[in-house]
Amino acid sequence: MQTADELTHKTRGSREERPACGDYPNKLFVEVTTKCNLKCGMCVKQNGDSEITEGSMSSRIFNALEPVFPHLEALILNGIGEPLLHPHLEKFIQSAKKSMPGGSWVGFQTNGMLLNDVRASSLVDAGLDRICLSMDTVSHDSFRAIRDGGQMRNMESAFAALNNAGKRRGERDLRIGIEFVLMRDNLWELPDALRWAANRGVTFAIVTQLLPYDKALVRKAAYDTNTAGAISIYEQWKAKAQTEGVDIGGYPEIFMKFAKTDADLKIIGFIEQMKNDASSRGIALHMERLLRRDEKWFKGVERIFKEAREIAEEEGISITLPAISPQNSRKCDFVEANGAFVSSDGNVHPCYFLWHRYHCHVGGWEKHVRPWVFGNLRTMNINDIWNEPNYRSFRENVLRYNFPFCFDCSFALCDYVQGDDFEQDCHIEDVPCGACLWCTGLFHCLQ
Repeated sequence: MQTADELTHKTRGSREERPACGDYPNKLFVEVTTKCNLKCGMCVKQNGDSEITEGSMSSRIFNALEPVFPHLEALILNGIGEPLLHPHLEKFIQSAKKSMPGGSWVGFQTNGMLLNDVRASSLVDAGLDRICLSMDTVSHDSFRAIRDGGQMRNMESAFAALNNAGKRRGERDLRIGIEFVLMRDNLWELPDALRWAANRGVTFAIVTQLLPYDKALVRKAAYDTNTAGAISIYEQWKAKAQTEGVDIGGYPEIFMKFAKTDADLKIIGFIEQMKNDASSRGIALHMERLLRRDEKWFKGVERIFKEAREIAEEEGISITLPAISPQNSRKCDFVEANGAFVSSDGNVHPCYFLWHRYHCHVGGWEKHVRPWVFGNLRTMNINDIWNEPNYRSFRENVLRYNFPFCFDCSFALCDYVQGDDFEQDCHIEDVPCGACLWCTGLFHCLQ
């Protein structure tokens, strides 16, 4: 079996295969507004401690992006807010599409509450290629509970309006999708949501795990807090022990016993062999987490995912499912895809994780995050920002993947990475990516 380092190397590939140090970004994520008409409990704006100011992008800032439009594969008009609240959204789409190359696309994600026939038609006429509606349930009551201020009947109207607009346009396809935020409360609704959406013209579905921005949300997260590598090793040694009639689940009770029986020592022996095996592969084990993991629950998640794949195939939906546990081999889709993120005030950032100031919970630990800014479009040209030495160096360092994997660390989040005053990590790397879970396969977005 490959070591963690070998897996990481295999994942990231050679420098020559990666475009992140090209002269232009290939994807732009543009936050046209931070305003929103809903108060969804899982949103970073609702945790009370985020420092996200309300505002919308000016035409001047959006126009400053024009030099990179001819080089884009995708323009995603998304950030913290609801894009449909921006009065010039259609103008932005139309302006960008004029300069973007053939085969590229413009899209955004929305809660759908403001979509009607008139708005859907104006978006399609402007050149919109993809739209993704946030839908985490098909129950009217659950929808209101999850998306405070939203109504399921508005989703019905939104899908109908988009399909009507797409049919009238005719010569160009509008791809309609959904994003489903997976939680312990709504996991079992995923198959029904896919069938419901398929009957309303949806051709793609993005399923993502919940990133808890508030401590109260930690218990709702549906993913395992053990890494995939740790689970694999644990299950192998658990099976080996069982063949010899040994139940390693009793380890916590016997560990602190002063006088240990031969049976106790046998359990300890298996645990020590397991730890040595993990250490040889460069994988950390959190024994308490492993021994108390709810295997029945995660088997249930696997069954739901299997059913979701079958429904997607049957209905012709392209589906993106998240990992059930953090993957040990990391891959930053944002940097590897040559992406740049522009906030509504014109600041340019490297990724979703480092886009705003907030705190989140990583494996039960609180992580404070501050935005990383490499320039502002009010005073700098977008090409100059992209090619600025510090920004280029940042992307190069991310792709080396030499920063630590804090989620797989035997300690809690340390002082190096816990606060928002990050300077360097315990590996002496200056990219604050060690505690980022976006690169472990848990989270997905329109991109």
